[in-house]
Amino acid sequence: MNRLQSLALLAALTTLPFTLALAAQEADAPPRAPDAGLSEDAAPEELSVEEAAPAFEIRDGYDVDIEEFQWTHRPVVVFADSPADPRYQEQIDELLQDIPALMTRDVVVFVDTDPKARSTLRKKLRPRGFMLVLIGKDGGVKLRKPLPWSVRELSRSIDKMPTRQREIEARRGG
Repeated sequence: MNRLQSLALLAALTTLPFTLALAAQEADAPPRAPDAGLSEDAAPEELSVEEAAPAFEIRDGYDVDIEEFQWTHRPVVVFADSPADPRYQEQIDELLQDIPALMTRDVVVFVDTDPKARSTLRKKLRPRGFMLVLIGKDGGVKLRKPLPWSVRELSRSIDKMPTRQREIEARRGG
């Protein structure tokens, strides 16, 4: 399987749980007229689930400028020497276990499974084999792990960060 095929498979696998969740939500929603367009003054409750809910995806990390995400997202980068690496597959499975927790924490996931591509992320973060890297909203590396981590472990690490503490306090109204 070449890199493009494995990325297509990965994209299909990562969007499937979220797509199924949207379908389940839409089944409970009242039907909308097929030609009903949204005007500029449409009420938020008129938005469909597809339009209102942001999609979670695991992205290709080969041509990423990580600085584009500074102060808006917390990048998690998963490196491996091959998409067949069992640790890589386990990590992707772990990340897909709790997508809402990742989205709540503004996590965006990038993968790089081709050391020969010499991506910008590889040059900057210098992984050896499998590696999970958590980058904070300030752009600094917060965590490097040589083994897969669960979303729960990642969430705990993120929740201890000062920026995340301020986000939680702001949501509480304080």
